[in-house]
Amino acid sequence: MFTMQRLSGAYARARRLPIDSESKIIFFSDVHRGDNSLSDEFAHNQNVYYHALQYYFKNGFTYIEVGDGDELWEHSKFEVIRYAHSDVFMLLRAFYQDNRCHMIYGNHNVAFAKQHHIENMLFSFYDEYESFFNELFPDIEVPEAIILEDQETNGEIFVVHGHQGDFINDQIWPVMKFLSRYFWRFFHVVGFRNPASPAKNVHKRHKIERNFSKYIQMNKKMLIVGHTHRPKYPKENELPYFNTGCCIHPRNITGIEITNHKISLIEWRISPNDSGVLQIKRRVIRGPRPISDFMFF
Repeated sequence: MFTMQRLSGAYARARRLPIDSESKIIFFSDVHRGDNSLSDEFAHNQNVYYHALQYYFKNGFTYIEVGDGDELWEHSKFEVIRYAHSDVFMLLRAFYQDNRCHMIYGNHNVAFAKQHHIENMLFSFYDEYESFFNELFPDIEVPEAIILEDQETNGEIFVVHGHQGDFINDQIWPVMKFLSRYFWRFFHVVGFRNPASPAKNVHKRHKIERNFSKYIQMNKKMLIVGHTHRPKYPKENELPYFNTGCCIHPRNITGIEITNHKISLIEWRISPNDSGVLQIKRRVIRGPRPISDFMFF
């Protein structure tokens, strides 16, 4: 409901970042970092995600988190999440200190739409070992959307979480937060699916994706989103709709990479080698293709 208006509003308020042929960017979405309990859907992929982040940090990538990085619907206290995945946050802090970390908010961390929540949760943390408050992401901004401005083609890439206009997860999100915190958080541990989630509801997911396509047709914008948890890379002659997928699949995480002015859909997966030793491997699923193929001029 009101998807076109909500996406247009996010575009108007978006933070603008320049990119060029030297830019190297990794987009991850829907990490859903939790408290490392049985209800934490990210916990089983923490090592895969951490290994991938190490690769991107060492290779000079900029990290862009496309919403729902932290599971703030299920957990009222961010410090519980930060403590449960402290190694991940220390690596993200290293990206931020190097001016290579950008986050936008989604429906599950919509609290970051309020500046006082950003300041209270993200600026600093209490270091349990040193017994003092230390900087985490001081002065960080968490916008609703980011526009990447290509300095060489003057094209744009609109990056937004994608919950905008999804009635249950946008207009009545406080109700869904309440249900997630006190109901679905416990029920999905034993196999029940939340029918409000587009990741678990095929009809809902397809409706949202049709709205993305409608927005692209109307506004002539290349779009990178998350929210549905289904990775997407357009085929020949399809509209430039990209979806990062998510980081809570049972055995892998997926994301979007931009390098050398080209865009790819990638996954990181645990798989055995010929000797049966488990390894974390990166694989390109689709692409790479020049980003100029997908831009409107």
